[in-house]
Amino acid sequence: MGGLVVKKVILFATTIDQQLQFLEGIPCKLADLGWTVHVVCSPGDRLVGLADVRGVLVHPLPMRRAPSALHDLVALWAWIRIIRKVRPAVVVAGSPKASLLCLLAAWLGRVPRRVYMLHGLRLETSRGIRRRVLVCAERVAMLCSTQVFAVSESLRQMTVSLSLTSRDKVSVVSAGTPNGIDVAEFDENRFDALSVAELARDIGISPDIPVVGFVGRLTHDKGLGDLEIALRSLHDAALPVQLLLVGGIDDASGAEALERLRAIGMPVISTGHVEKTAVYYQLMDVFCLPSFREGFSTVVLEASCSGIPVVVSNATGVVDAVRDGMTGLVYGVGNGRQLAEKLSILINDAEIARSMADEGRAWVRGTFARDIIQAAFLREYEALLGVQ
Repeated sequence: MGGLVVKKVILFATTIDQQLQFLEGIPCKLADLGWTVHVVCSPGDRLVGLADVRGVLVHPLPMRRAPSALHDLVALWAWIRIIRKVRPAVVVAGSPKASLLCLLAAWLGRVPRRVYMLHGLRLETSRGIRRRVLVCAERVAMLCSTQVFAVSESLRQMTVSLSLTSRDKVSVVSAGTPNGIDVAEFDENRFDALSVAELARDIGISPDIPVVGFVGRLTHDKGLGDLEIALRSLHDAALPVQLLLVGGIDDASGAEALERLRAIGMPVISTGHVEKTAVYYQLMDVFCLPSFREGFSTVVLEASCSGIPVVVSNATGVVDAVRDGMTGLVYGVGNGRQLAEKLSILINDAEIARSMADEGRAWVRGTFARDIIQAAFLREYEALLGVQ
């Protein structure tokens, strides 16, 4: 049969090295399928690690997450040169700054298939001029794309409702998430009970008080204000709990929130940044994520996979990670007292908590396991070139 042979060349773009975690395993699997894979992001250890993978080529390109007109113009010119050199058949850009620069350069370079991997919308919690700038940037990036993969259904709906792009351009791959989760990593059977108890003692957790856990950056957008109101309500009701915060302070709002949480008068244990969080879920009785916005909240899936019932907000990208009343409970964003009510249900009723934990574990492992999600993405990339 005749016809044009399309080269299987794909280019992935992220702004900073840490964001490559959302691609973990994908470049290797595409290389095994005969693709030549290029990865572009700011220099870092993860990028260096990919340089050793056969079939994967890396391109360090410094980019700043915050707007910087001069620096962004320099980076755009570098992007144009990379696109001209690589001549990819497909580009996949997955963070706001990299997506804007990469997709614009790819559009100028007439790359035929340009995918915006939408991980979230910072504009949801922004106001004033900043929000207008972010709206403009998102619309330009989506205009330059040929397809948008939103990492959750609620994020897809929000994107369409804000008129950032047309409905038919945005889709969700499989059940969502950027890359699924490694279910083996969060299997509670991996952890020895004695070592978990030792960790609890080391960080100051009491064995006799229920633990409400949180994993994530300490910052305003993670809903720490709602959590403060909820914990004050539980404290006033004389319901004994202790709070475990796993994550580093991201900004001044996070530091202030931590001070207010500690002022409530209940035990608050803050670990700071933790590279491997799996064992910390084993210290929790209930997991709570009161976030105001997400793309897809992977930490909720991790908690469920670890056998922990969850209470989460109904925010974009959070509701997709729970089946309300089955794997956990959902409260309304901004309603800290309602959050307290949901937490108290799972703290006081061990049977309900165990049922939701079991249901959550089974749902996550059967729906969001990394192999399942990655297989779906690999099919999408092959389909972009018409490969069967």
